[in-house]
Amino acid sequence: MTEETRNSLDGHAEVVVQAGRIGELHQHWHGPEATSYIPPRQLPPASGRFVARNEEQQRIRRAAEEHRSDLGPLVVALTGIGGIGKTALGFHVARSLVDEYPDGVLYVDLDDLRRDGVVELADAVGDLLTGLHVTPEWLERSYGSRTKQLWQRTRGKRLLVVIDNARFGTEVLPLLPASGDSLVIVTSQGALYDLGGAAVVEVPVGPLAEEAAVRLLLNVVADPRLSDEPDAAVGLARGCGGLPAALHVAGQWVRKYRRRSLSRLVAELTAELHGKGIPMVEAVWDAAYAGLVPESARLYRLLPQLPGPGIEVASAAVLLGCDPVLAGDALEELESAGLLQGRSEGWRMHDLLRGHAERRAREEDADGAERGRARRSLINWLRRQAARADLLAAGSRMTFGEIPDAEAGEEIDVRFAGKPEALRWLESHRSSLYGAVRLAFEDGLYEDAWALCEPLWTHFLDHPHYADVTDAFRMGVAAADRAEHLWAMVRMRCQLARPLWEQGLFDEAAEQMQQALNAAAGLGDSYRDRRLLGSAVEFRGLLKAEREDWAGAALDFEESRVIHAEIGNEYGVFLQTYLLGRTALRGGRHQDAVALLREAHGMALAQGRERMAARSAFELGRALRLTGRPEEAGPLFGAALASARTRGAGTDEVRVLEELALLAEDRGEAHAAREHRTAARRIADLNGAVASDGQSS
Repeated sequence: MTEETRNSLDGHAEVVVQAGRIGELHQHWHGPEATSYIPPRQLPPASGRFVARNEEQQRIRRAAEEHRSDLGPLVVALTGIGGIGKTALGFHVARSLVDEYPDGVLYVDLDDLRRDGVVELADAVGDLLTGLHVTPEWLERSYGSRTKQLWQRTRGKRLLVVIDNARFGTEVLPLLPASGDSLVIVTSQGALYDLGGAAVVEVPVGPLAEEAAVRLLLNVVADPRLSDEPDAAVGLARGCGGLPAALHVAGQWVRKYRRRSLSRLVAELTAELHGKGIPMVEAVWDAAYAGLVPESARLYRLLPQLPGPGIEVASAAVLLGCDPVLAGDALEELESAGLLQGRSEGWRMHDLLRGHAERRAREEDADGAERGRARRSLINWLRRQAARADLLAAGSRMTFGEIPDAEAGEEIDVRFAGKPEALRWLESHRSSLYGAVRLAFEDGLYEDAWALCEPLWTHFLDHPHYADVTDAFRMGVAAADRAEHLWAMVRMRCQLARPLWEQGLFDEAAEQMQQALNAAAGLGDSYRDRRLLGSAVEFRGLLKAEREDWAGAALDFEESRVIHAEIGNEYGVFLQTYLLGRTALRGGRHQDAVALLREAHGMALAQGRERMAARSAFELGRALRLTGRPEEAGPLFGAALASARTRGAGTDEVRVLEELALLAEDRGEAHAAREHRTAARRIADLNGAVASDGQSS
């Protein structure tokens, strides 16, 4: 260590070892605003079109008023067929009760998290925790730990949770708050029989009565013909079956033909349904579709090709192959026709209308050519945007898929201002990106399928959606094999292995690693080939370390270090040296760990890698403490703590504070140890960490 570095670290040590400054240091990281809880309000704005449902609303309010908190949270199950207005009722009630639940309103749509009919519950719990201000850094990785985290975060709170599109009670139970003072509103198309011992009130939601249906039509269009021709209005409402989803479309369709009498419009629909033998609801949607300009109609047919639930101008422009302005016009017309629902983040299409759009597409695009072209353009666009976001978020790293050309035009490229925006885009589009991997694989676009996995790796490291990433990388492996792309065959298997072993699937992870290294035997002697081989050997070492095979892991890290040294990859040499030191430390070889970690720390400082310099300083400090050299350990912990606070890395800060507590105990400073632990616990509690056994939050 140079004298300059030692002086710098001594300065950091002076900051952290003085127990009297713990409060000040804690304030430095969190600030006054961190202690104030801002209740989430995950509710869309009121549309002003909600009508009736008075009996259902009164029943829900009465159940909430009479509920005993010792029975656990109250679950109100709104049941009824699709399009009947369950979600609108749930939101309306939630808005009316928001003041009764001062700790916030949360919303999760289980259909957004459903893959092949199954909800990934860890992601659903994670979404609720995110709403409760738990950042990805603090989000527990396993489903069980996230559930405990949710219990801890919701204990003693009055929360209102809206869970949309549940199919089974077992999907709902893990999402219930721990507090009996909370209310959970669940929407489902059928009764939820398997809700265990939860306090449940079922509220069936039926079709709107004719009078209420006519009032909804008036709210949608405010057209005098509905009042002037009451019989025709009742006929239209009756034909829509009391379904709000159909009534919204019918109302917008009436608005479109202002010069025709309502009686004539209803008569035309009646003739249509008798002539084709279709329900009135289908005839209403057909009529709305027929009134669209050609580009809007084409977009309507193509929207079901989107792999995620959200619709935005850029993706619509890609589907149409036009500029964003024209795509925006088409989306606006579809919303005006009642065929799309406007949301703050874009648009959504109701499942009933999605089915209608698919039927129209099959009729007018019998060979699927139009849909196939749109899917290919969409996959290309998503791959391009994800690769660009990945480059900003992760920098230049080892990837093998090229950033594709802008087939849809660079004017549709997302404008990323920097790394935070790129990371946010990857998270907000994760459903579309994971869905695009499957879409590409099913269409035989194998290079696109595995190349889309590469930016998803960056996303996974911060947002571990295990079901999604495991499914995607399994397809990535299969796609690489079918494309016979050797580099991808190795890389995809390595990257699949990590989520497998993090889920405890060690044997399957080991099988993937063995296949990766078998494939790597075919690599050549180029820099890129040797670097990939070194990375694959490192992954095998990481798996062995997870299984506490310290000797085997050390052999792999040493082999990888030799490979990186031979090709002159300085960062690779540093990383393997750091992993060797950390493995020695965990394996109880503390003196060896000191030597290796001191070497690694020097490399990190020389290479200007601040984050890894802090991590190696922390591990070196631990090794020095365990070898009875606290005076040398203190400055290193000081450097690690300062770096954690500069980077806003709360979990790193907690780890350092806990080590400082142990260091203080070793030096007989019981008061300082308590203050370090108190500061660490306070940070963890504020960020929603799961309390350790024996600790209360």
